[in-house]
Amino acid sequence: MLDVPTGHPGHPPLGAPTAFLAWAARGAWPALLVGCLLAAVVSLAGAAVPLVLGTALDSGLTDGVSTRLLWLALALVGIGLLSAVATSVGHAAEVGGWLHGAFSASRLVGHHVTRTGPAIGEELPTGEVVSAVANDSFQVGNVLELLPAFVGGLVGYLAVTVYMLQQSPTLGVVVALGLPVVTVVVSFLIKPLQARQKEQRDAAGRLATLATDTVSGLRILRGIGGEDVFAERYRAQSQRVRRAGVRVAGLSSVLEALQILLPGLFVACVVWLGARLAVTGEISPGQLVTFYGFTAYLTEPLRWVTQFINFLTRGRVAARKITGVLSVTPEAGTLAESEAADSLPRPTVPSTPGTLVDTLTGLAPRPGALTAVVTPRPGEAEAVASRLGRLDDRSTSEVLLDGVPLRELPLAEVRHRVVVTSSTPQLFTGPLRAALDAREDGLDDAALLRALHTADAHDVLESLPEGLDGEITEKGRSLSGGQRQRVALARALLTEPQVLVLVEPTSAVDAHTEARIAARLAEYRRGRTTVVLTASPLVLEHADEVVLLDDGAVRARGHHRDLLARAAAGEPDAQAYHAVVGRSLTTEVV
Repeated sequence: MLDVPTGHPGHPPLGAPTAFLAWAARGAWPALLVGCLLAAVVSLAGAAVPLVLGTALDSGLTDGVSTRLLWLALALVGIGLLSAVATSVGHAAEVGGWLHGAFSASRLVGHHVTRTGPAIGEELPTGEVVSAVANDSFQVGNVLELLPAFVGGLVGYLAVTVYMLQQSPTLGVVVALGLPVVTVVVSFLIKPLQARQKEQRDAAGRLATLATDTVSGLRILRGIGGEDVFAERYRAQSQRVRRAGVRVAGLSSVLEALQILLPGLFVACVVWLGARLAVTGEISPGQLVTFYGFTAYLTEPLRWVTQFINFLTRGRVAARKITGVLSVTPEAGTLAESEAADSLPRPTVPSTPGTLVDTLTGLAPRPGALTAVVTPRPGEAEAVASRLGRLDDRSTSEVLLDGVPLRELPLAEVRHRVVVTSSTPQLFTGPLRAALDAREDGLDDAALLRALHTADAHDVLESLPEGLDGEITEKGRSLSGGQRQRVALARALLTEPQVLVLVEPTSAVDAHTEARIAARLAEYRRGRTTVVLTASPLVLEHADEVVLLDDGAVRARGHHRDLLARAAAGEPDAQAYHAVVGRSLTTEVV
């Protein structure tokens, strides 16, 4: 009952928040079933106490101390022991329901985010995703945790109502109708409370987004002296969250007060009516005690019901946020395709050089060679890389790999045959060895060191006392920008793809390091297709071929020095190439 859910999180319905909560409950049905049964036992045991007390009172008044009275006393002891055991085990079942609800929801979000890629960041603020895991998933767990108490409360209410109707129709009708009326009156506050909770949840999501963005750009903010501005923005948003929280707390306190006041008034009315019936002889003194005990007891099931409704409103708000995250679709492929790939064998990467053709632009890198692609606009380079690696299905039909459109290949196969690294790669927390061996191939130290040598990342090893087993902090913050870039380059090389596409892989390193990397990269990837999108002359010098892409078409191609010579001779297309790379050329190179 207390096991944390494992395996595939499943496919919940995304149409309505209530349907999502029902799906979560079905996944935790063993724990919830046990919890509901034990909650019903606890509830019936609580109702049995006033019944036995009333019966014992009548027995004592009639027969004095008798064997029946002793058996009734023993029954009270047994009811107490049964209630204690059922409460203890039932609480474990309720916690099991919370674990299943909370962790299933958080795993769903984590599983989904890893398969939607950059699409999740384009459609939702980072804070929304963080809040879905850190807050909303717990609210789903709270609903499942309170569900057994809600069921137990209903069972106790129905049992007591049926008994009271049989013993005294007048009091039975009062109790049967009075408590639902009290519940309805209290529930009138639920809808405005839900609106305020949603307002607080939205404000908290925006605060989390602001905090994430501020931390990510803290170094830049300090460089331009803007940290005070963002600190003020964070302070203002945190105050909005505080005010929204106070509004929620104010209405919640009123709700809590009514949960005590209204049942108390109802108990007073029942006692007054019961006393009148006892005076007229319609009920016995023991029955009066029993009915008073029932009425006082029923305030507890009422509290369970209203508390569950309160948590249900929060859970629906949370479920709506979670389904909003889960509704984001990946830019390339489908979720079903991605999940199916998890259970399939790893695709085999052909040993032959990949033949990649972008029919949209006419770009056709030479198979087995290092091709440098120059674009006058940086955004165009990212678009080309995205197209070549099928990172966005909106335009991949124009790219062919060994004569087959990328869209027609399984996405998992594309990811193994074509690897694309962006100009701002990400590193994750963990040992350097794990950061390099991204595909968990169990690469030996020699392979790792060779890739690090090619990326000229020896200083990274020297900065970690444990070497390859040294820890990299979150997002590689313990490394400089150039070190992070070089570790990411080594990681890309170790994937050994058929086609490797690199976007500005040396933009954060100095000229001497860039020259060494360019020479070693050409040697490392010899015989395999490599595309480097860059305008750096030091990299262009080592390319087997250079291609100028301008306005979505190939405008010039050839060796770097050949293109410079043609530019000097007045060839227009070569001069366009010189205009792009000339910003980085020195007078001596020109």
